[in-house]
Amino acid sequence: MTAESTVPSPGAQPWDHGLSSVSVLPARAAGGFRFPLRRPPARPASPLPLLAADLFAALAGAVTLDGAAGRPVLVGILVAGALLLRPHSARPVPGILDELPTVCGRIAVVWLALATVVAARDPERALAVHTLLLGWAAQAAAACAGRGAVHWRRRSALLRRPVTALVIGPAVTAQRVAAALLRHPRCGVRPVGVVAEHPDGPAGLPVLTTGDEVERALVQNGVQAVLTVDPSVRTGKGPLLRALAESGCTVWEVDADCPAYEVRDQLAGFAVRRLDLGAGRRTIAGKRLLDVLVSGTLLALVSPLLLVCAVVLRLTDGPGVVFRQERIGKDGQPFTLLKFRTLRPVDEHEAATRWSVAGERRMSPFCRFLRQTSLDELLQLWNVFWGDMSLVGPRPERPYFVSQFSQAYPGYAARHRMQTGVTGLAQINGLRGDTSIEDRARFDNAYIDNWSLWQDVCILLRTAAALVRPTGS
Repeated sequence: MTAESTVPSPGAQPWDHGLSSVSVLPARAAGGFRFPLRRPPARPASPLPLLAADLFAALAGAVTLDGAAGRPVLVGILVAGALLLRPHSARPVPGILDELPTVCGRIAVVWLALATVVAARDPERALAVHTLLLGWAAQAAAACAGRGAVHWRRRSALLRRPVTALVIGPAVTAQRVAAALLRHPRCGVRPVGVVAEHPDGPAGLPVLTTGDEVERALVQNGVQAVLTVDPSVRTGKGPLLRALAESGCTVWEVDADCPAYEVRDQLAGFAVRRLDLGAGRRTIAGKRLLDVLVSGTLLALVSPLLLVCAVVLRLTDGPGVVFRQERIGKDGQPFTLLKFRTLRPVDEHEAATRWSVAGERRMSPFCRFLRQTSLDELLQLWNVFWGDMSLVGPRPERPYFVSQFSQAYPGYAARHRMQTGVTGLAQINGLRGDTSIEDRARFDNAYIDNWSLWQDVCILLRTAAALVRPTGS
């Protein structure tokens, strides 16, 4: 999205022009929820037992290679393949039948790679088909047996000591989900309380309505998981969920209305998915390192182009080459966004409340060229380098529009959970300029919920490809 604007977004309702307070998720420094970090906090199960099972299976498969040339090297390939192609599941304790196709398929890939290496080194000693089948069968059987034993032990431990959980959402729905989980102890989750704004609905678990009550239940019951049973909870109780996640809880979203027919992750028949409400320190450091390296490199490469643009803009449009404007960043904190000035607003009110300048006749041909090629946005690399923005994230908006959009579009305020960016998932899907705000909020929240460093790299590559066919904004 660009800095200067003028017409309302499609489907937007007319608003008055008075500036209201910005309705975004509050910053932690401004107060909000803070819960003690338990010692030790909830942790995922150790990967060592499954690792040992996979290594044992690789050695079992290697027994079939007795007498093969270069046997130590081949055993090393099998072990490396077992480590690199280990299956991972999002479920707390998956069943071996759930993993069976993945385990067998990945072991088959390892043995095919092994056969390729042997044939490339010495075609005369290529592995026979029966050797490949026997080795694959031995390793697959050992892997299934070992992983099945590990999963059985973990399920038994969960049955003896289930994970304690809080259920967050409307009291009626939350009590219904909690009752279903209590009726199915084999799922390994035992609700101990319901967090709701109003203690209405049927009798059941204690209903917690204040932060103090939540903290007391958190400490006394050793709560390890949080289940949200309504999609709007992520927006309305975002700070609460993040505080619980930071205290050591695992946060899951439960679909209380749709049965889990085709969903792998489920609890007591409810479809669930894990929410990542805040990247850990290492992932945050990785994202910041990517920002600094890429923005610093790009600034060094395009500095001559920035200088040329600045000189031409000064000669054609006069002084005031750099446009500075207040935008709203992570947790509602304002910052100053930089870009090349392509249009001089009539006054500050117009600069703050104008939506789109598409087709503006006052714009010079060179300024129109800057906007169509997105060259006017290059100065935001300085915002990224300084830490005000990230390369990838939700696009920042002005306080006036943040206030209005937060009231009009559910989920818009939740975009401020993450650092704003120069480009994002919404932008590479064509949501630039005068496009749907509701769609942007949906794409931005999907990006945050499924964030990974690789996703950032993919978005940057797709953005670079899109620059070859610029559309402007």
